[in-house]
Amino acid sequence: MRGLYLITNDDPIQLLLEKLEVALSTKQVAILQYRRKKVAQSDQANEVKQIKQLCEKYQTPFLINDDLDLAEQFSLGVHLGQSDGEISDAVQRLPQGVIIGRTCLNSIELAEKAIAEGASYVAFGAIYATSTKPEAGNIGLATLQQASKKFDLPICAIGGLTVENSQAVIEAGADLCAVISDILALSVENIPARVAAWAQLFAETAKS
Repeated sequence: MRGLYLITNDDPIQLLLEKLEVALSTKQVAILQYRRKKVAQSDQANEVKQIKQLCEKYQTPFLINDDLDLAEQFSLGVHLGQSDGEISDAVQRLPQGVIIGRTCLNSIELAEKAIAEGASYVAFGAIYATSTKPEAGNIGLATLQQASKKFDLPICAIGGLTVENSQAVIEAGADLCAVISDILALSVENIPARVAAWAQLFAETAKS
């Protein structure tokens, strides 16, 4: 697990599917997460079904954000915030081998707990200020550096990341950089070059 971790935005579903197709077709997206806060619960299963087919086509690991029931329905991995259920429940309910991630904010202790319960990766942020979660604040790089030295499993950074500001984030210890707008705010034709720029950044940047 290393590279670009793409999270869906709230584009109309057909436009989103177009953007995801071109992004995933590069074969340079490490993980895709379904996060659609403005879509009615009743419509989400149909969207997940369509996106899952794309992920299978391009062999991209696919996770559901914050909804263990939906993840279980489709035998997918899940990413859980601190108030969205227990990692131990996800481990019990989901197929063996799926990816299970946990938001750990700015806390090594929360990461230790998640890892003990069976998380596949731990996520820290917001690294930089972000319009998606303005209330999250920004944590800087020290926690990433600490986590990278302490833990053997992948470290995910999230919050305000762009190709231009993430070299230091990867050097500090991030194996995964989670982004939404740096890819999906672009027009369809500009997405492949941006995904390639992320792949190049990871190829050229070593963890310190």
